[in-house]
Amino acid sequence: MILEQYYIECLSHASYLIGDESTGRAVVVDPRRDVTEYLDDAAKHGLTIEGVINTHFHADFVSGHLELLEATGAWIGFGEAAEADYPIRRLRDGEHLSLGEVDLEILSTPGHTWESISVLVREHPGATPAAVLTGDSLFIGDVGRPDLVNIGDSSTEDLARAMYHTVHQKLLALPDPVVVMPAHGAGSSCGKNLSAELTSTIGEQRMTNPAVQPMTEQQFVALVTEGQPAAPAYFSVDAGLNKTVHPLLDQARTIPEISPAQVRTELVAGTRVLDARSVDDFAAGHLRGSVNVGFDGRFAETGGMVAEVGERIVLITYPGEEQDAAMRLARIGSDNAIGYLNVDHDGMFPAELTDLVEPAPRTSIEQLDELLAADAVTLVDIRNPGEREFGVIPGAVPIPLAQLRTRLEHVPTGKPIVVHCAGGWRSSVAASLLRAQGFENVSDLLGGYNAWAEAHVPA
Repeated sequence: MILEQYYIECLSHASYLIGDESTGRAVVVDPRRDVTEYLDDAAKHGLTIEGVINTHFHADFVSGHLELLEATGAWIGFGEAAEADYPIRRLRDGEHLSLGEVDLEILSTPGHTWESISVLVREHPGATPAAVLTGDSLFIGDVGRPDLVNIGDSSTEDLARAMYHTVHQKLLALPDPVVVMPAHGAGSSCGKNLSAELTSTIGEQRMTNPAVQPMTEQQFVALVTEGQPAAPAYFSVDAGLNKTVHPLLDQARTIPEISPAQVRTELVAGTRVLDARSVDDFAAGHLRGSVNVGFDGRFAETGGMVAEVGERIVLITYPGEEQDAAMRLARIGSDNAIGYLNVDHDGMFPAELTDLVEPAPRTSIEQLDELLAADAVTLVDIRNPGEREFGVIPGAVPIPLAQLRTRLEHVPTGKPIVVHCAGGWRSSVAASLLRAQGFENVSDLLGGYNAWAEAHVPA
């Protein structure tokens, strides 16, 4: 049996290749759009990809099932409740898919969505299961949130109750040694307490996962419906794309370098300019109107928070990062990055653009305390609800970063604005977005809430 995991940090997304060496038959589970790696590894192992299984309709990225269909002719499988605009193979609870010796059993595991399934993997029929690919049902340290994509007239509570039965009647009923291999890890907005570990076991999760401990159904519902991260607006767009026939990703696609004059023209035209450099380099000098989404963080997901899917985008990158940055955006369906401009770590923009270069205002803890004492500032907290449970700066207006672009009217004006997150990366995104949207006198808090809390610990 071949069981390969592919993990991309930028989206905290895991996908899988499962193959049978004796027959050369394989399936891919929860693929991303850039499918070359699956094809190359299948060829290396002498495998033919004959099927694609999506554990559910993903919301945080565009799945690569259509790309794999084009490349291999593979069938596309979903849970029985799925409805799509292209032919799908409906996978029933308890159904076995044979790759030869390797046996895959489908488990219906609703809760994150109604069509959610898990895939139980055995090295041969009748063997003790080796692993379970849980999609967004059971994570390492958490379970999938029930409030992203509902089908029909059901409610978030209906899905949460379904998840309770999925966890306790289906997944925890598996033997303790079964390896748990989910579709997402730490940082994903598909849950709130995901571990950085990429695999675990049923036994380990039974002992350590707070969301699967013995509790009543109502206690479970309350646990999984409260404190979830704010969902980026692009999630609903991507969920829709995954249900329909949409343009395929060109696997060899590259974006061109564009001239300083064209960058200026695009800025004037209102094109979204994403500066993928570090927070410090952006603060030292950036193009007026650009938004800082650092390549060193959750670039794809955050890019989807500040730019609409399909919007024209110009990238400002360090040399060598431009094509990867464009691909990361393409993974969430944002295919319209029209070109890039490189700026080295010295921060020197082309001479033709120097009149547009300016530093980013930043506020220290001491300065913020003075402004708050004088009631001379609007403080915006862009952390997620679960983060705020551990403490807040008094008077801060809560608007999660994922919702900021669509809730600009909720940002009070009339005073200088200071934005803060936990540590300072996201606040640079938010402050630069507000400035790009026409807000004046906007800065971000150096060190974020963590630095403020440390400075205000009682002696």
